[in-house]
Amino acid sequence: MGGIFGVASKNSCTLDLFFGVDYHSHLGTKRGGMAVYGSQGFTRSIHNIENTPFRTKFDGDLDELEGTLGIGCISDTEPQPLLIQSHLGSFAITTVGKINNEAELVASAYENGHIHFMEMSHGRINATELVAALINQKSTLVEGLLYAQEKIEGSMSILLLTPEGIYASRDKFGRTPIVIGRKEDAYCASFESFAYINLGYTDYKELGPGEIVYMTPESAETVSPPREEMKICSFLWVYYGYPTSSYEGINVESMRYECGKLLAKRDDAQPEVVAGVPDSGIAHAIGYANESGIPFARPFIKYTPTWPRSFMPQNQGQRNLIARMKLIPVDALIRGKKLLLIDDSIVRGTQLGETTEFLYQSGAKEVHIRPACPPLMFGCPYLNFSRSTSELDLITRRIIRDREGDDVSRDVLNTYTDPDSANYKEMIEEIRKRLGFTTLRYHRLDDLVKSIGISPCKLCTYCWSGRK
Repeated sequence: MGGIFGVASKNSCTLDLFFGVDYHSHLGTKRGGMAVYGSQGFTRSIHNIENTPFRTKFDGDLDELEGTLGIGCISDTEPQPLLIQSHLGSFAITTVGKINNEAELVASAYENGHIHFMEMSHGRINATELVAALINQKSTLVEGLLYAQEKIEGSMSILLLTPEGIYASRDKFGRTPIVIGRKEDAYCASFESFAYINLGYTDYKELGPGEIVYMTPESAETVSPPREEMKICSFLWVYYGYPTSSYEGINVESMRYECGKLLAKRDDAQPEVVAGVPDSGIAHAIGYANESGIPFARPFIKYTPTWPRSFMPQNQGQRNLIARMKLIPVDALIRGKKLLLIDDSIVRGTQLGETTEFLYQSGAKEVHIRPACPPLMFGCPYLNFSRSTSELDLITRRIIRDREGDDVSRDVLNTYTDPDSANYKEMIEEIRKRLGFTTLRYHRLDDLVKSIGISPCKLCTYCWSGRK
C-alpha cells in the first residue's frame, strides 16, 4: 500500500510536509521520501524505514529540505518521490497504486523513443518512473496525467510537484482517496483526511474519480473534472484506513462500530467477553459489544512503546513472531472465559490460529471468531495490499483446492462466495476446524456494504466477490 501528502505554502512547507507524511506511516513500512522546491531548486530525501520510524529517519534532513512547495510518501514498493527532467520541465512525482500492464507500457515507451528505465532489484522497473514516462508522452502535464490514467490497468493516484505548484490526480476510478485541506497561508493534498487536522488545515474538498486539481499557496483549482464511475476500495474502511479518517464522507471508526453491530445482529453465540484483535479489530468489537450487551474487554494488549506501528518484515516466519511479540495477555480476562474475538480479516490464518491456540493455553474455555469482512477469495488486482504472490496464500483458496483440485472454474468459485450455499458453509467449517476455533462466522458482504453506507455501485468488493 502507501500514502502520499503534499503542501503548497506561502511560507516554509517543510514541517507541515514532514508531519503530514508521517501521519501516513500506518500505510507502509518499507520506504519514506520527501521532495521540496525552494530557492535552491529541487531537494529530495529517501530512506528505508523498515526498522526505524519515518520521523526518526528524516528528522536530520529537515534543514536541507527547505522550500514552500513539497510532496512526500510512505511507500511499500519502490523508492520515491522521483526527480524528473523532460520536455515538460523539471518536476518531482510520487504515486500510490498498482500497474498490471507494466510490460506492455514499457514496450510502448521504448517504441515511442523512451531510451531506458532505471532497473530496481529483481528486475523490476520503478512504477513511479513508468508513470512519469507516460506523462512525458504528451505536450502538457495535465494531458500527460490524463493519458497515464487512461493507459494504466490497475490504479494510480499521483502528486506531481513543479516549481510553481502541485498537481493532485486521483485514480480514475477513485480506488484510493485524495483530499485537499486549506488554511490561511497554505493548501495541502493528502491520502488520509486526518493527516492535516493537527497542522491547522480544514477540509476543502475531496477529489472525485479521475479529477485533477492544481494547487498553489493561493488556490486549489480543478483543471480536469471528475468522472462519474467510482470503485473505491471497501477494505480501506475494514482495515487499512486510520480510525480518524473519512472516505466519501464516511468515518472509519463509525463504520467499524456499525460493522460490529450488524455482526452481532446475526449472531447467536453466548460468550462472556467480546474482544478485538488490535488495532483495527477493536472498533468492530466495540460495535458488537454495544449491540449485543456482552461486555467488551481487552484480554491482550498491544505493547505500544516499541511496537507503535505495524512492523512487517519480509519473512513470513518473522512476521508471525512479531505478531506474537506485540500482544501481551491479561490472564485474569482469559482464564476460564468464553471469548468472542473480532479480527478485521483472515488471510493465511496462521497468526489468528496461533493466537487462538495461545488463548486456549492461557485457560480460555471457548474462542469464537468473527472476522469483520467476508472470506477473502481473490487477490487484489488494483492495490498492493499484501506481499502475497499467490492466491493460494489465502486459506480459503487452499481449502477450495483441496476440495475441488487445481483447476477450479469461476462458476464453482462463485458458489464459495455465496453465504447461503453448501460449499460456502462447508468451507467455513473447514477453516474453523483447521484453526481450532469454537465457532466461526464471517461478516456477510451485503451487511458490510450496509455498514459503509454509500451506494454499492461505488464500492470495489473484488477481493470477496470476484466481481469487477
